[in-house]
Amino acid sequence: MKAWEATVRKTQAVARKRANTIFGTYGPSHVEEEIIDQVDVEEDNEGHANGEVYHSERFLPNGDYYSGYWVDSFPHGHGKYWWTDGCMYVGDWFRGKKMGKGTFSWPSGAMYEGNFKSGYMDGEGTFTGPNGDSFKGSWVMNLKHGHGVKEYSNGDVYDGEWNRGLQQGNGKYAWKNGNCYVGEWKNGVICGKGKMCWKNGNVYEGNWEDGVPKGNGTLKWDDGSFYVGNWNKDQNEQNGTFYPSASLLEGGNLDWDPQEVYNTDLIECSICPNEKVSILPSQKKLAVWRSAKATENNVRPRRMSVDGRIDAAPVDREFGRMRLSDCARTPPRISCIDDAMDGYIRGSPIRHPKAAKRQGETISKGHKNYDLMLNLQLGIRHSVGRPGPVPSLDLKPSAFDPKEKYWTRFPPEGSKSTPPHPSCEFRWKDYCPKVFRALRMLFKVDAADYMLSICGNDALRELCSPGKSGSFFYLTNDDRYMIKTMKKAEVKVLLRMLHAYFSHVRSFDNTLMTKYFGLHCVKLTGPAQKKVRFVIMGNLFCTDYTIHRRFDLKGSTFGRMTDKPESEIDATTTLKDLDLNFIFRLPKTWFQEFRRQVDRDCELLEQERVMDYSLLVGLHFKEATGDQTPPPGCRTPTDNVGLEDGSAPRLSRADRDRLLLDPSGLAGRSLGINMSARVERTERKNDLDFQLVGEPTGEFYDVILFFGIIDILQDYDITKKLEHAYKSIQCDPNSISAVDPKAYSRRFRDYIYKVFTEDT
Repeated sequence: MKAWEATVRKTQAVARKRANTIFGTYGPSHVEEEIIDQVDVEEDNEGHANGEVYHSERFLPNGDYYSGYWVDSFPHGHGKYWWTDGCMYVGDWFRGKKMGKGTFSWPSGAMYEGNFKSGYMDGEGTFTGPNGDSFKGSWVMNLKHGHGVKEYSNGDVYDGEWNRGLQQGNGKYAWKNGNCYVGEWKNGVICGKGKMCWKNGNVYEGNWEDGVPKGNGTLKWDDGSFYVGNWNKDQNEQNGTFYPSASLLEGGNLDWDPQEVYNTDLIECSICPNEKVSILPSQKKLAVWRSAKATENNVRPRRMSVDGRIDAAPVDREFGRMRLSDCARTPPRISCIDDAMDGYIRGSPIRHPKAAKRQGETISKGHKNYDLMLNLQLGIRHSVGRPGPVPSLDLKPSAFDPKEKYWTRFPPEGSKSTPPHPSCEFRWKDYCPKVFRALRMLFKVDAADYMLSICGNDALRELCSPGKSGSFFYLTNDDRYMIKTMKKAEVKVLLRMLHAYFSHVRSFDNTLMTKYFGLHCVKLTGPAQKKVRFVIMGNLFCTDYTIHRRFDLKGSTFGRMTDKPESEIDATTTLKDLDLNFIFRLPKTWFQEFRRQVDRDCELLEQERVMDYSLLVGLHFKEATGDQTPPPGCRTPTDNVGLEDGSAPRLSRADRDRLLLDPSGLAGRSLGINMSARVERTERKNDLDFQLVGEPTGEFYDVILFFGIIDILQDYDITKKLEHAYKSIQCDPNSISAVDPKAYSRRFRDYIYKVFTEDT
């Protein structure tokens, strides 16, 4: 005990000295103390070769204390780390991060004992909260995931399956008062088929939704009475039959209100919320020594601010095309290393560009496409708003027939079914309206919100330049939807593959393919007889996060570098394969799902003879803004269900760390949306100008990823075959984009699986 008290006193003295150095009067005595610190560091490292593991006791100048095994500049092996805020970790380390078995304790009295991986609670472990709650079971990246038993401080117990921090799957919840539920859960609430047993002997067995009976179910009383029917909290929707027992028949008491279950019986059956944790192990930073040896070996330390954070980067510097990191000029004696960095050096601070103007030009009166915009909005309002049968996902084959299209005439003075308007007369065509109505329902797009986004008072925005295909793009004011003009050949491809596309997106919620919401045509009357075909789809980058970098990846090299000079590249520039200087590292569970889904999507596209598609990737560098939480009101085109994919699996890094704080806020994330990940910077060798994937440098950045497969309507037609033949004369046939769909799919997947890897 005396030894420990001495250690604490010494550590606090070091912390006070550091505080005086930072905030006090700078004088000769302080300079002298700093020199002594530096000498101590260099002397402490003398006699130990690089890579040598040795036992050390370190009093860190920021007040932290470490005792245990050490290698180079990292804890490595068994050791104890004590932070000045009272948190402590005792257990196994691997080059600066918690790895293996260990115990993490909080000053509040909370404790986790079990397995760690990459600084996260991961594997089997037991968490005990300060209020007496405890959880024993499986963890993945700080989240309860798999089977586990949660004992609440009030005496309730849950024993069952968990998914990303929430009860999901089959589980049993026993209340202290004797009530018990056994059945299915979803996103932390009772949902699905299940059985509730009350302590008085009553039993309900049937369907549940949002924690209450909904749908078919049977309630039985201990006296033999039972009620069978359709349950609903809305009394008007409730219907069923009550079968009284013999004793009730004799007494003549035949009245019973099913709403008693909601208003009385379920009052005592509330589910306890998950515990709140002030800070998680993966959020704790390590203050580690930087020796002269590390500098000699080209290990680049970062400049730190006085509170131990990365020095603030000026916001007026733009990204260089191949330089997304900058070295600090003056190496410090101490750096903060993130637990999750696998012992690698974190990338230097990201320099992000100035706040860019919103993309596109607002289409106001006088714009050459103003009338076209009015026509489009009138047509959408007519198509979506007109009364019709309730949409269904079970469609007849005739609904997918390419001939299933409807023309509507829009005269300026109006008609029986159309309103008067200030534009010229035009005709409006709807392609397969039942299918696209079903798709909007499948993607959970509310009809009123859809019309408001496209047809509201706010004008559309036209992107400044058309794509390579000659198509023009328009964005809604809220950025939820993108409207793309189409060639007749593209319309034919979409209609041809519509049935297969519908079945695919219905079967796979995490599909990365573009989400389509409508296919239409405007035909202007008059001498020109101009036809404009367009498709409405989700905007992949509909988010309040700033997209600092965007890449269009195909896996080919011919012409796959942006032609803009470096000075003109900004955050809105779409870079290509040979501009990419990162490897994207996804957590294991999401990487496996990512590979499965890319395989599924590519198999469909190959089957439909489609090629020339690409993976559009957007990066938000968290270090660039210092932002560790989602901005308020973070939007998606389908209210956190999916974007152009494409929801954030996916989870931002701060979200993963904070999921125990707010589990319900993250349950709806999808593959390719708001996904937290790390990226590792790469460098291409000078003698390999067209090296597709660069060499890893060991510099990592925390990012939020958005990605999805786009441009999925290019058929391998005669034009593409001629393009392949012509370009094959000029260069390697394997380096060009225009190849057979089977070869394209194989090359695309091979490349994507090199630049997207599992984060180990």
